[in-house]
Amino acid sequence: MTTATTDFTTLTGDYTIDTAHSRVGFVARHAMVTKVRGAFNEFEGTATIDGAAPEKSSVALTIQVASIDTRNGQRDDHLRNNDFLDVATYPTITFASTAIKHLGGVDFEVTGDLTVKGVTQQVTFPLEFTGSATDPFGNARIGFEGSVVINRKDYGVTWNVALETGGVLVSEKITLEFEISAIKNA
Repeated sequence: MTTATTDFTTLTGDYTIDTAHSRVGFVARHAMVTKVRGAFNEFEGTATIDGAAPEKSSVALTIQVASIDTRNGQRDDHLRNNDFLDVATYPTITFASTAIKHLGGVDFEVTGDLTVKGVTQQVTFPLEFTGSATDPFGNARIGFEGSVVINRKDYGVTWNVALETGGVLVSEKITLEFEISAIKNA
């Protein structure tokens, strides 16, 4: 049974992200007319939840950049090279929370340091608690979803091509999406 309780005290503990049931994705506008969606298939993360004092909670995430997947091998290879993410020099993207604020109900605001291509910027994004459950294997699970828009140029990801009709091939604004299922550590 899944519950979307607002009594978070029962959720206090350390958690590990279940990568098989989570998604770390992104959306970018292509040629000014459509959106391209992708994901990172390899990542790991942890969370420490203090249900009585959510501001004492924390989350950390490490993404393997080489695992980028937009369902197009040629595009993925281009994203891995120096024009974009330079996986040879910067193999990971990391996020470490610096503040968590409970906004009421199931809504939270997470602030932290996002590091892409060796550049660290502070980002704040809304995060919604989507529920808790005990799975068929006896694991206590929690779920969260959220997204944030960043400017890729702030992280040194500047490659682009001007279009004849105006605009550029790849948007500067990128939406990062998080759909997380985490299992409470024994």
